[in-house]
Amino acid sequence: MSQNSGINLGRVAVLLGGTSGEREVSLMSGQGVLEALRARGVDAHAFDPATQALSDLKAQGFDRCFIALHGRGGEDGTLQGALEWLGIPYTGSGVAASSVAMDKTMTKKLWASEGIPTPRYRTFTSLEVQSLDESALAELVTNLGLPLIVKPPHEGSSIGVTKVKAFAELRAALNLAAQLDDHVLCEEFIAGDEVTCAVLGQGVTARALPVVRIAAPEGAYDYQNKYFTDSVQYHCPSGLPVAEEAALQNWVLKAFRALGCRGWGRADVMIRASDRQPFLLEMNTSPGMTSHSLVPMSAKAAGIDYPDLCMQVLSQAGLDRGPGQ
Repeated sequence: MSQNSGINLGRVAVLLGGTSGEREVSLMSGQGVLEALRARGVDAHAFDPATQALSDLKAQGFDRCFIALHGRGGEDGTLQGALEWLGIPYTGSGVAASSVAMDKTMTKKLWASEGIPTPRYRTFTSLEVQSLDESALAELVTNLGLPLIVKPPHEGSSIGVTKVKAFAELRAALNLAAQLDDHVLCEEFIAGDEVTCAVLGQGVTARALPVVRIAAPEGAYDYQNKYFTDSVQYHCPSGLPVAEEAALQNWVLKAFRALGCRGWGRADVMIRASDRQPFLLEMNTSPGMTSHSLVPMSAKAAGIDYPDLCMQVLSQAGLDRGPGQ
């Protein structure tokens, strides 16, 4: 993509910040995207929905939006619906795909119906969590085993996620997740390699980028380690056998298409050590674009630098009802 290709993309709003628990990360992502787009000649401007009304996008003459928001209010279909109503093309998945992908429980249900492997799970409402007695907790452990993962299904960036290693830790983990969400997702822990795989494009033209293998200290790939430390090791090339990586990329493409995603996304996957079976955990439809983020790392391994990655994503901005141009 040429240095001057930005002149045909019109006035672009980089949506960043927002009101979710991932605001800080979104500000970092958005600033990186903004600088990259401007370096490619795009008339790009920062726009924070936490301080500006979305109707201002129309009033200020924006032609398209690059969504660098993460979490609720930016990645869950609500913003996408507003942009559909305004008729302003935007990056990433549409309303339905964004909404389903943001809900980890609904994602797992859809994937299971398509034969896509995902860890066994159990869900509770936040009200049910308060009434769980010792026998109910014991049954949960019997069904899913220990350790197990407890998470709020509508949050991202590992916010509120606990790896429960002992029965005595379970109730506190459930209560933490219930404080952040009206539902709680309990998931079988898959022991093995933690990897992630990005996708660019949509439909039959979508392609999976090189897999990134994540080695976190004591397996703690949490919010702090994801964004604010250098203690996590990322391997790209992944070091996985070629056939294994190719099979994993095919699963991720199938999962991306099953959700109806478009533009770009990133799937988080665990590969079980005992038999090398991959298990898909979630699909991120507005992935991070910070200095620690994984999509830029994967794109670089595929020969796509950060500014060109931003340009590719932006060039595919659209609407559910069509390109809107």
